[in-house]
Amino acid sequence: MNLFICQTIAIGCGYILDLLIGDPHWLYHPVRLIGNLISLLESILLKEKDTSAKKYRKGMVLAILTPLITGIVTVSILVVGYHINMILGCVIETIMCYQILAVKSLKVESMKVYYALDKEGLQQARNAVAMIVGRDTKQLDEHGVVRAAVETVAENTSDGVIAPLFYMMLFGAAGGFVYKAVNTMDSMIGYKNDKYLYFGRCAAKLDDVLNFIPARISGCLLTLAAYLLPGADGKNAWRIFLRDRRKHASPNSAHGEAACAGALHLRLAGDAWYFGVLHKKQFIGDNDREIVPEDIWKASLLMFLAEGILMVVLLMILAAVR
Repeated sequence: MNLFICQTIAIGCGYILDLLIGDPHWLYHPVRLIGNLISLLESILLKEKDTSAKKYRKGMVLAILTPLITGIVTVSILVVGYHINMILGCVIETIMCYQILAVKSLKVESMKVYYALDKEGLQQARNAVAMIVGRDTKQLDEHGVVRAAVETVAENTSDGVIAPLFYMMLFGAAGGFVYKAVNTMDSMIGYKNDKYLYFGRCAAKLDDVLNFIPARISGCLLTLAAYLLPGADGKNAWRIFLRDRRKHASPNSAHGEAACAGALHLRLAGDAWYFGVLHKKQFIGDNDREIVPEDIWKASLLMFLAEGILMVVLLMILAAVR
């Protein structure tokens, strides 16, 4: 059994484990270790008295060290495992691949919003959606809560599902963990506020680079998924994807949202409050109908189908290589 086959088996088994188990709250997730590393490096490097130029240079150091250390640690563990025994290495890589993917956790967390709206009321739904979005949620009405949940599922189809799977297919679990390191950096320090405007700029740009291809693949996969999901509109998903995928300050964030909005005939995005500041945003999609809580699980189904399509592609590649 060669390394390529072992890695392919590991990705497939990791995919199945994620679908079945997700991220148990009792299990310490390795991404927390990456977060701890980022916090440690930030505490060492970032000083309030630093000039903007110095913050930028120090942020560049953090943006290099974090994925580098993550990659070295991951590769070292895999090399030792495969050196001892190919099966042991495959098992270790399977566990790593499982920990990198997040499709079930995204579905579980988004559905908490759906169930809160159905059984517990608007305030509990606001609390639930606040756990998965970065925007202020206190003033959201029911439609705003649902829209925030759908947008999160659509956007994170790339960040949490397709992009890590893409880099695992190219470089194994090590590639997936390096991607997660960069993505975690962006989520922690990639803000355009007084503290991180310069210090987090390199991390944010690196995340943009790594997500450039996966974001566009995600939009295409969500469009294909819309053709498979009863009630979704694949043709409209492709139309809105082509029209609205650039309607975001980030070069990557709107691709999944545009395809999802078109598939479900929804209007997403628009102005939103973050940390008490109103951010003006363009609308994505057409206001063909009123958004409803059921759109949360429809968006989740599109996400599952998109990941499934990519896994089928992996299996076809394996069959061709063999």
